[in-house]
Amino acid sequence: MAMLRTLFKTRGEALSFACFALLILVVLPIALPVFRLNLVGKYLSYGFVGIGLVLLWGRCGILSLGQGVFFGLGGYCMAMFLKLEASDPVSTAIQSTPGIPDFMDWNQITQLPTFWEPFRSFPFTVLSIFILPGLVAFLIGWAMFRRRVGGVYFAIITQAIALILSLGIDGNQGYTGGRNGITDLRTLLGWDIRSEHAQHVLYFLCVGLLLSCALLAKYIINTRFGRVLMAVRDQEERVRFSGYDVAMIRTFTFTLAAMLAGLGGALFVLQVGFMSPSLIGIVPSIELVIFAAVGGRLSVVGAMVGCLLVNFGKSAFSEAYPDLWLYLMGGTFIAVVMFFPDGLAGLFSKWDTLKYRASSLLNRLLPGRSNAPSDPSITPASPSAK
Repeated sequence: MAMLRTLFKTRGEALSFACFALLILVVLPIALPVFRLNLVGKYLSYGFVGIGLVLLWGRCGILSLGQGVFFGLGGYCMAMFLKLEASDPVSTAIQSTPGIPDFMDWNQITQLPTFWEPFRSFPFTVLSIFILPGLVAFLIGWAMFRRRVGGVYFAIITQAIALILSLGIDGNQGYTGGRNGITDLRTLLGWDIRSEHAQHVLYFLCVGLLLSCALLAKYIINTRFGRVLMAVRDQEERVRFSGYDVAMIRTFTFTLAAMLAGLGGALFVLQVGFMSPSLIGIVPSIELVIFAAVGGRLSVVGAMVGCLLVNFGKSAFSEAYPDLWLYLMGGTFIAVVMFFPDGLAGLFSKWDTLKYRASSLLNRLLPGRSNAPSDPSITPASPSAK
């Protein structure tokens, strides 16, 4: 019970998390066919980025428009391992150089590049999914935050990094697969990841890891460090004068968000079966921010729900209105930003206030009404004070 009180400060938070967990663990696997369930798993892989943005943007006040970089780095690490496993000498015997990925053979590369060699090891690949995005984020954060670069300038810099990485991958087709990306990924340690059974297993793996990361984020938010994050967001100079290393706090949060994004990218590759630079650039990075904004950048559950709702909307609109779906999605985003600035999760956080205001209005209209709920923020006066 003490752990639950640490994770969830209110009954509403615990209930919302439980409902979301029930939805993705029980309801959706029962109600959806394998194809649709695989799409949900793909959408949930974006949820790892959303959780990181709640910590980084919602709590620490740092907007990054380059989270697609770290999502892509984690995805490419996993894709490189899977591609090497699919490129054994027997499967590639018809190539000019058997034993290397097909796109390298097409580009007349006759030897596997040195930086690909470590990805023959699955343990190294798993570590690199976390270490590589984390290291890149640490270097960027250390360089920027030490110079007190933040706000719109940091957002633009991260956006530029996303563009540079996507162009770099696109322009080195012989080493990265270029615009086509890394495709034809079939097995993981000899296990066929394309079968229906594998898709179910990978879906529940993604769900389990996502809920675990969500609980970790809730724990961080409700600890002293989480309160320091909000203080950095709201009163940066006061926190700095109190002796805290604001640059290191921001760097740590940025690094943690990047590692979560890398994990999401790896799970995306396992469920979709490919990776390309189109998932790394400016547009995908902005879309990831929109997912969190729609659901609620201050709510862990809200960010995950936002990833589901926006992507479900994209699929539904594109299938029903192939010529108009972009306008419909754009109108939806504008409406949410205008009318729900704290995202959909903000509606629930304001529920008590709305109930109190509605009750007060009814009391004025119906003077005899006495069963109205009181405002929890107002403490009634004691008899001695009257």
